Amino acid sequence: MSLFATFSQIGHNFKLKPQTYNIDNWIFKLHYKATVLIFLVSTLLVCSRQYIGEHIRCIADGGVPDHVMNTFCFFTSTFTVVKHLDAKLLDSGNLAHPGVGPYGMNSTDPIKRHAYYQWVPFVLFGQAIMFYLTHILWKKLEGGRLRYLVDGLKLGAFALAEKELSVDSKRIPSRMEKEDKIRQIREAFLTRVYINRTWSLKLIFCEILNLLHVVLQIYITNAFLKGNFNQLGVEIWNEGLESNVDILDEVFPKVRKIILHN
Repeated sequence: MSLFATFSQIGHNFKLKPQTYNIDNWIFKLHYKATVLIFLVSTLLVCSRQYIGEHIRCIADGGVPDHVMNTFCFFTSTFTVVKHLDAKLLDSGNLAHPGVGPYGMNSTDPIKRHAYYQWVPFVLFGQAIMFYLTHILWKKLEGGRLRYLVDGLKLGAFALAEKELSVDSKRIPSRMEKEDKIRQIREAFLTRVYINRTWSLKLIFCEILNLLHVVLQIYITNAFLKGNFNQLGVEIWNEGLESNVDILDEVFPKVRKIILHN
């Protein structure tokens, strides 16, 4: 399957096309369109082995088939040894990779376990769904009111003739029909002030939910990464990534250890 075919299904549901009416603002759209699209694309990339390779590759002797060993390693918690996260040892050639070094079965050296990678696609997909929920709620609360008000005015800017016109199966209303529709919209907003006020309050409520949801996602991501997410950007800013052993090697190690029991 080609890369284009993989993402074609997402494209069907996220078409960037102009609309005749908008029930929300561009910040709301970023919340349920751009963010959801990013999460879905990320989920597909993580699950597409033909583009990014195997999820994990376990290095061991030839006693066990590679695919069996890789599956075992993927579903088993891996770890790095804290004392081996040392740039000096790495520079001197005593370590092959940060956090990877001698560790005996009965060793008491502190280690850092990494068990998040098995759940990455599920978490990404779950976050995509959660970012879309407020949009579903707002559509339910809005009830199609704006669509009803502007129905028939899609090509109202071209309504200059006295009679209704049809161009390429698209209907252009007459000038009188356009004026009558605009009058109805004006009366609807002026005579239903209380109803419109509740409509705006519902929109504000959903906007606040969006903000609270973003904060919730920060806490979820931080908990998923065992408390390493909130300070990750600050530590990268303060310490940089020039060292052979940086914060990314601690949080997202490329090579990890695993204990195999006979």
